Amino acid sequence: MSNPASTGLFINGQRETGQDVRVGNVTAALAVANIVKTSLGPVGLDKMLVDDIGDVLITNDGATILKSLEVEHPAARVLVDLANLQDQEVGDGTTSVVIIASELLRRGNDLVKNGIHPTTIISGYRTALKAAVSYIKKEMVVNVSTLGDEHLINAAKTSMSSKIIGKESDFFSKLAVDAVKSVKMNATAADVAGYDAMGSSRSAEAAVVVPNGKQRFKYPLSAIHILKAHGKSSMDSHLIGGGFAINAMRAAQGMPTFVESSEGNTVKIAMLDMNLQRHRMGMGVQVIVKDPAEIERIKKREMDITRERIRKIIDAGANVVLTTKGVDDLCMKYFVEAGIICARRC
Repeated sequence: MSNPASTGLFINGQRETGQDVRVGNVTAALAVANIVKTSLGPVGLDKMLVDDIGDVLITNDGATILKSLEVEHPAARVLVDLANLQDQEVGDGTTSVVIIASELLRRGNDLVKNGIHPTTIISGYRTALKAAVSYIKKEMVVNVSTLGDEHLINAAKTSMSSKIIGKESDFFSKLAVDAVKSVKMNATAADVAGYDAMGSSRSAEAAVVVPNGKQRFKYPLSAIHILKAHGKSSMDSHLIGGGFAINAMRAAQGMPTFVESSEGNTVKIAMLDMNLQRHRMGMGVQVIVKDPAEIERIKKREMDITRERIRKIIDAGANVVLTTKGVDDLCMKYFVEAGIICARRC
C-alpha cells in the first residue's frame, strides 16, 4: 500500500497493485461464474430471480441471469458484458463463455503464483487460440451446402434446449430454419471482403461457399421480422413465406380484409410518409375574407385538394396504402369507396 500523497491521491485515496489486485479480479470473476455454472447443459437448474419490487423471473439462460444482477466489480462486469455480446452476436453459448473465461483466469492466476510472468501467460493463451481456431477450420468445419435440413434443425434444437420454448423445440426449430433460409441472398463483393477480413463467420450472416468455390451467400438476420401478438398459444406461430407482417389494422371497418392478385392484375402497395388528412393552409398564411360565401369556397377547395391527392394514389393502381402518418375520415371515405385497404402509423 503506497502513500496517497506520493501517488497524487490526496482525498483519502488508496492504490492497490500486484498480486492483491489479480486475486481480487479472479475471485470476482469466479463468483460470477459460480452463479451460472449450475444452469449449464440440458440438466441445468433454473434460477429464481426476485427484484426489488418483488417480481419473480425463472430462467436458466446465462445472459438473462447476468443481466438481472447488479454487478459493480469491474472485472465481473467484463464477464457480464462478454455474455451480453455473445447473446447479441450468436444467440447461444452465453453460460459457456463465462465459465470458460473464468476458468482461464483461475488457471492463469495459478501460473502467476508459480512464478510465470502474466505477459507470458497471455502470449500462451493467444497461441492456444490460434491453434484451436486452426484445428476447428481444418478438422471440424463442414460446408453448409453438404448439410441437410435435419442437421440445421438439430443445431437449432440444441440452442433452444435451455430456453423457455425448449419443450416445443421440434416446432420452433423448423420455424427458425425455414425463416433463415427464406432470406438467403447472394453476397456482394463488399460482403466477401468483410468475411475474409474477419477470418470467421458472424452468426447467421455467414458466407457459404458452394462447391465451385466462387459463389457465396449470406443470411441477414435483419431481414427477419418477428411480430408478437397476444391472445393465442405460442404453438399458433407461423411463418409468412415470401411476405412481410406489420402490426397495423385497417383504418376503417368498411375496407376489404384481404386483396389478392388476379391474372394480369398484380397487387400494388403504396408506402407513404405523409399525412392523408384534409388539406390546410400553411402556418403564417393570412387570408382576409369580406364575403361569407368565400369561406365556404375555401373549405370546398381544401376538400377538393384532398380528393385530388387521394385520386392520384387510386389512379396509380394501389390496392394497399401504408402510411407512417395519420388518415382522417375524409380520406378514409375515398379509400372505402375505391375498395382499398389503408393502414395508418405503420
